Amino acid sequence: MFDKLKSIIKWVVVLFFSSTILSVVVYRFLPVYVTPLMVIRCFQQVADGESIKWHHHWVPLDEISDHLPVAVMASEDQRFLLHHGFDFGAIQAAAKNNRRGGKVHGASTISQQTAKNVFLWPGRSWTRKGFEAYFTFLIEMMWSKQRIMEVYLNSIEMGDGIYGADAVAEYHFNKKADKLFRDECALIAATLPNPRKFDSAHPSSYMRKRQRQIEHEMKFIPSFPREGEDVNKNTVVGGAYK
Repeated sequence: MFDKLKSIIKWVVVLFFSSTILSVVVYRFLPVYVTPLMVIRCFQQVADGESIKWHHHWVPLDEISDHLPVAVMASEDQRFLLHHGFDFGAIQAAAKNNRRGGKVHGASTISQQTAKNVFLWPGRSWTRKGFEAYFTFLIEMMWSKQRIMEVYLNSIEMGDGIYGADAVAEYHFNKKADKLFRDECALIAATLPNPRKFDSAHPSSYMRKRQRQIEHEMKFIPSFPREGEDVNKNTVVGGAYK
């Protein structure tokens, strides 16, 4: 009985690692058309008696405004090009702030958010955080920074039923993603802490303030490198990006 149980556990572990690694390899090359969050939101809309809203268009990174990767880095993860999936300085700072009480700060990198969006469900349990760390490690090992950013900008929730840069560009700005202006990209980035609460189509005064802050931080971040370029070749002394 014990030997049979050991055999089952062994095959479960083998199946888990082989399937998850294979999925990361596949998504290194293929577009991500569906994420768990998109499906969950559909069920939530039906449960609330609403019609299903699902707007998502996959576009390559070179068909997204050059300003948008810089804007989301300025807003979400200024050391994205320098770390390997985890910003331990930000984690330590967030933990110190949270111990003092008050508003809870997170320290998720763009890599961690991409891993969560593509492979996992929303939530704050330690189990989910453990899987998030595992998938973050895998995509950092197997994907380029450009691919991580491409998947992030195509899969992240950017409004009610709106996922990805091209959909938010169409439904909030009436244009394609590659036509977004610098200030529009900063405004989109300003919604990312809570895109269902903050609407880039109808920005509040708070969002306008965040937009200006993000535009200021964008001055200190180099333009996002293209595939094959050295991601560490440029830094800006005196700004947030070092």
